[in-house]
Amino acid sequence: MTLQQLRSDVADRTAQVRVANGSDTELLITRLELHDDWFDGPAVRDRDSTITPGRTVDLRIDLPPSACEGEPDADARESVLVFTMRGGTEYRVPTEDSLGFTGRLHERECLAHDAAAVASLSWGAFTPSAAGEPATLQLDIAPAGGDGSLRIVEVLPTNLLRFADVTAPLPLGLEVDGRAQPAPVDVPLVPSRCDPHAVQEDKRGTVFTVAIETESVSGTIEVPASPEQRGKILSWVAAWCRYG
Repeated sequence: MTLQQLRSDVADRTAQVRVANGSDTELLITRLELHDDWFDGPAVRDRDSTITPGRTVDLRIDLPPSACEGEPDADARESVLVFTMRGGTEYRVPTEDSLGFTGRLHERECLAHDAAAVASLSWGAFTPSAAGEPATLQLDIAPAGGDGSLRIVEVLPTNLLRFADVTAPLPLGLEVDGRAQPAPVDVPLVPSRCDPHAVQEDKRGTVFTVAIETESVSGTIEVPASPEQRGKILSWVAAWCRYG
């Protein structure tokens, strides 16, 4: 039994518990729980799942928020899967996360938690452009009023969008504290590709990764465009590429 997260699970914050039935008896799991010190409460799947002999099934669970205050260090962390079978028998199995996605999720979400205590980042006004010219997406920074500071290092391009005249990440080097209101940042955008299916099949093209540094740790957080902004950006890409 292993815990894993497929690429399609990331946006929905779900995971898969893979259960292989190597016996000659049908398994009926009525309830599945993940208890992990790095999550804020258990993940619960409360419905019947039948696994016939010789079959392997992935059972999807919704992940709770990461625990980012008072959680134990990695060497003291406990993580257990609890299976309730037909008839009420329970089995407790240490969680096997061979890809280590729960650790990366905890690190990423707790960095965002710490950064939000200083300031929140979001995308504001989007100004489209004519073909061949860069559009502008405004990065808004809202101080949270607390102590501490935050450095916004750079913004990474997406699979659909890059920065005008820059193929690499866009450097910002902006210092932010929890009380001062910094000016918004205009980010120049151009499409990185113009094949129509890039827009038609887009899922992550308007989710930007931002590299940040707090007083204690550095890493990246994701700042997605809102659904309304996403629609405007994708329409602009289609028009800019002359197939809209």
